Order: sequence, then structure tokens, then C-alpha cells
Amino acid sequence: MWLLAAFIAVPLIEIALFIQVGGWIGLWPTLGIVIATAVAGTWAVRSQGRATLDDLRKRFNTLGDPSEPLAHGAMILFSGALLLTPGFFTDAVGLLLLVPSVRVALMRWLGRRIEVQRFEMGTGPAGPNAARRPPRAQGDVIDGEWERVSREDMPHDEPAQESPSAKRPTHQGSGWTRH
Repeated sequence: MWLLAAFIAVPLIEIALFIQVGGWIGLWPTLGIVIATAVAGTWAVRSQGRATLDDLRKRFNTLGDPSEPLAHGAMILFSGALLLTPGFFTDAVGLLLLVPSVRVALMRWLGRRIEVQRFEMGTGPAGPNAARRPPRAQGDVIDGEWERVSREDMPHDEPAQESPSAKRPTHQGSGWTRH
């Protein structure tokens, strides 16, 4: 219901602000301000978006939690959409979302009101196909062969010698595992 109210209220607010500002400063200065905020907002969104992407890459490389830069990125993207939408109210909200402390406060506020019911990742025991797999009985044995290799036996400049029966991977690593 609140979304319907926003779709009705925001255009009405924008029209009222255009009429008021246009009456105070005239048509051309009003249009100039709208264009200037779109250009300045685009520049700010690009620079903050790059910084957020760099932070996200750093989190992925260190296997850190990417949720914070992802949330910042989503809010910056939404901010860009608001800044490109002609209007004073949407520009004000878009500019507010470009302030990092406002985004952090908004994430805290939303974090207190959101409850995660379920979280799945990958195709492990709780993955997407878990409901179709039969449960494993306790005591199942997984048979395999292994050989202990020390770091001294594996020089870093030469690839390790593999047995003829060893399979070579057909893809590159994801970056989430160590080789």
C-alpha cells in the first residue's frame, strides 16, 4: 500500500516544486538546475560506484563479507536513478543517498527491521537440490586415496608432477579456493 502512495505522492510533490521554483526563479534557471543536478549526480555516482566496486573486489579477494559493499552499491545505483529523474525532490533524496554516513544509517535502520528467514549458498548439503536428495545415514563412509606432499617437494617455479591416471581440471579456479 505504501508503494502505491509513493507512486502517487512523488509526482505530485515534483509538480508542486517545479511550479514553486519556476515561479521564484523562472523557467530556464529551473531547467538549468535540473540538468546541472543530473550531470553532477552522474559524476558522483560514477566515482562512488568505482570506490564501492574496488571495495567489493577487495572483499572477494580476501574472502570477506561482501554484503556491506553490495548494499552500498545498490543504494548508489538507486541514487543514480533518482538523480537522472527530473525533479527537485528525487534529486534531494538521490543526493542524500550519495552521503556514506546516510547510507550506513539507512542500512542500520533497515537491519533492525529485516529478519532473514532462510539463506542458501551453493549446492552443498543445504543447497537448492537438498529437498530432492535422500538423507545420508550416519556412518556413511567415503572411500578415497591420498598422498601427503610437503612444500619442499613442490617447487613454486615448476608444476607438480602428476601421475598418469590423475585427471587435469578442465576449468580455472574460482578464486574462492586455494591451489
